[in-house]
Amino acid sequence: MQKKADKILEKIVKKNYNNELEEVLEKKLFAENTKSNLLSILYKIETAYKDYEKVKQDVETKEEFIEKIIKNIKNNCDTIKLIRPNSEESKILGNKTFLVEKKLKKIICYPIERKILYCIAKISKKDKIIKDKYFLINKTLSDLINAGNNINTVEPLRDFNGYSWTTISSEIESVSHNLIYQNLRILLGNKLLNNWITNEEYIIDYMELFQNKLEEKYGKENKSILVENLKIISILLDIKYDPKVKKRMLETKRKVENELDYIKDNKEFIQNITDKKLEITKQIKQIDETINNKDLLQKEYVRRNQELELEEKIFSIRILAKMLEKEREEYINKLEKLNELLKPKKFVKYKRELKEKYKYLKIVETKDIEKEINKLLIKIQKEFLKCYKIKLEKVKTKHELLKIIYEFRYYNLLPFDYEKSIYQVQEIEKEVQEITKEIILKSHELKLIDKISKKEDIDYIIIKNLFTLRTISLEELYIKITKEKDKYYLQVFDENAYEEKIEIENMENINKKDMEIKINKKIKLINN
Repeated sequence: MQKKADKILEKIVKKNYNNELEEVLEKKLFAENTKSNLLSILYKIETAYKDYEKVKQDVETKEEFIEKIIKNIKNNCDTIKLIRPNSEESKILGNKTFLVEKKLKKIICYPIERKILYCIAKISKKDKIIKDKYFLINKTLSDLINAGNNINTVEPLRDFNGYSWTTISSEIESVSHNLIYQNLRILLGNKLLNNWITNEEYIIDYMELFQNKLEEKYGKENKSILVENLKIISILLDIKYDPKVKKRMLETKRKVENELDYIKDNKEFIQNITDKKLEITKQIKQIDETINNKDLLQKEYVRRNQELELEEKIFSIRILAKMLEKEREEYINKLEKLNELLKPKKFVKYKRELKEKYKYLKIVETKDIEKEINKLLIKIQKEFLKCYKIKLEKVKTKHELLKIIYEFRYYNLLPFDYEKSIYQVQEIEKEVQEITKEIILKSHELKLIDKISKKEDIDYIIIKNLFTLRTISLEELYIKITKEKDKYYLQVFDENAYEEKIEIENMENINKKDMEIKINKKIKLINN
């Protein structure tokens, strides 16, 4: 009776969501095919979200997820234009599949639903979610986290269809961004990352909060290593995906190099500061004279407008006066900063900050970016697994451990690149094995999984396969060990017609006396 009531309630909720989206779309000048695609996206997410939530565990509720999509369409999308590939209109996209213009609240995209959803996620983001004081990474790490979240938003539509879970790596915009984002989500939780991305209160320093949480959960050393590698890989990924970034960074690097040359000689540095102060003082004096003299103000008005394009012209002398007051304030701020630099402590700090900037700017000169990104991804995974081991050690209950099993299974099946998943990466094989063995051992201790063998190594050989299965619900999983000729197989079933047969490795010399379960006997794997 309760199941029937739940289904009725689910249908009511579904209808309300459709109505809510339709109300939003009525006020938009979207073409009918655009509206149809948006409603289809919503329907497919509703259908798939239960499985997505089960597989991934730490996610927003379906209600929160769908409400956010509708809100983004309502507030951030004035135009969504879908164009056919190879049409005349498609030339505007070049070799891309979509174009997002945030200022115009405009999306141009091929009629591919996962791409449309990616654009809706992208258009709603602030470009920078990290304060300017974190030089360089305020842009690059913002890009990394934002892009990871965009890919994360598409996942329930892309990988789930209401009855199965399939990940096609080629459909992921960037497996590197996705992997790193999932690393952070697993370590710190979905809520923290979502709050960071949607934060409207710029007063909160989320970069500081992020680092403090890492240190609190996993220790100072692990935090430092992880954050440093994240900074470096964020710079390399920005260079990889946007060639213009490299040009801008190289220009900044030259400026920093020049500044470092200036400060080598204290006398030359002081003279340089003094010259800049004199020039700024002169500019402030000139502005004061212009503002207080109508004739000079009129001449400045004419002079500036002669140099400006029509759309940039200053409309009145009153507006010019306000502009000059703002320029005067900027000059005074620069003057104060220069005065601060002449103080010994401030100078030392300034020098240290320049060297720190230069350290990261040198990364731009990396020759083989792909190779370096791959090396850093391995380093980050090793550090992630060290942290995850700490997380596992804190698990005390069956419920917590079941969540870990789901979470670690999900991690194992994440694409590392476009050819292999995490569990297939040789460089981290040892670390993954250690955690898998620890999870199995804890599962036996908490009686979540029955022992299959009297020997731990045999249990590992069999149960490790659990972490590479794409069945949705692990609690509904049944296994059976069979023998055909000299080979052993693990047959896996669930209540939703999922079935898989896996050859069990390294079982050639097994002794039947070591087995707790009989060959060909079907048993439930998880006793939740």
